[in-house]
Amino acid sequence: MELLLTVAKKTTIYDIAKELNITVSTVSRALNNISSISDSTREAVVAMAKKMNYRPNKVASSLTSGKTYIIGVIVPSAQIHFFATVVHALEKYLKRFGYSIILYQSNESLESEQRGVDTLLEAQADGIIASLSLETDEVSHFEKVKEEGKPLLIFDRTHDLLRSPSVTIDDEYAGYMATKHLIDQGYRKIAYITTTHQIKIFQERYAGYQRAIKEAKLKLRPEFIILGDLSVDGGFIGTNQLLQEKDRPDAIIGGDDFVALGIIKALHKHEITPPTIGVIGFANQSFSEHIIPSLTTIDQQAVQMGNECAKLFLKLLDKSKAIAPDEQVVLTPLLLERESTKK
Repeated sequence: MELLLTVAKKTTIYDIAKELNITVSTVSRALNNISSISDSTREAVVAMAKKMNYRPNKVASSLTSGKTYIIGVIVPSAQIHFFATVVHALEKYLKRFGYSIILYQSNESLESEQRGVDTLLEAQADGIIASLSLETDEVSHFEKVKEEGKPLLIFDRTHDLLRSPSVTIDDEYAGYMATKHLIDQGYRKIAYITTTHQIKIFQERYAGYQRAIKEAKLKLRPEFIILGDLSVDGGFIGTNQLLQEKDRPDAIIGGDDFVALGIIKALHKHEITPPTIGVIGFANQSFSEHIIPSLTTIDQQAVQMGNECAKLFLKLLDKSKAIAPDEQVVLTPLLLERESTKK
């Protein structure tokens, strides 16, 4: 007994054109939302395409246009609320212009980030948008993107050696704002727990901390600066170290909200409840307003950052628009005052 298999024929734009008795070019322009096509024709083409289960052949389209309409996005971790929010806003904005994204997580690893760049280039992505890992101390892998003539945009975590358009917040001002807020609340012995990694945004936040301390004519105390992991454990260990000081700090800044969560956890262990010792973080993670006490933090404008990344990247893709190789969009951070610093 013979088993005959039939494979359903894939609908093409030629089939749609035949059904509607219009030209193939008209169908193509309607599906690509070209303004010269009337609304009635566009609606008829879209309706017929849906009825016939038409799916565009992106491979064939890319061979013709040289574009895949796919953008690679590299983030340190999609589990971090800030990065997840940026990506969500970015994808939503780009989708309006027909672009999809491929998301790659470096998991804070330079080696993984390097593989991510290679993977996205092999996938023929039209360009790459990236935020650097904590381990990224050299950027030759990103130079490959530019060597292939594809646009590269860096957001949030940048690098001085990487001359590329970027979208960031004013991190020096963020560090200044956090410290100034504590000073305005009456705190005078302000400690800082941050990462050992020499990532630009954390260096700038620390510079802002130093500026606020000096401006208030307070003493910069080396024993109050703890370098460790950017994690809950890092905040917990660093706080235990600070509480062993004979002259304890009366406020502690966490390098991010996870560090700040570790700070609060350690203070609870020592039966200290903020704002007895004030605590502030960065990033406005989703848990920040729900823990007890709720965490004062610096909001990094994640939604706006995603939107600005999309806008700038679309300009980079448009060869008719002149963009400086190191054009920067710098957003203003926002202070969200909550219970952990409110005396």
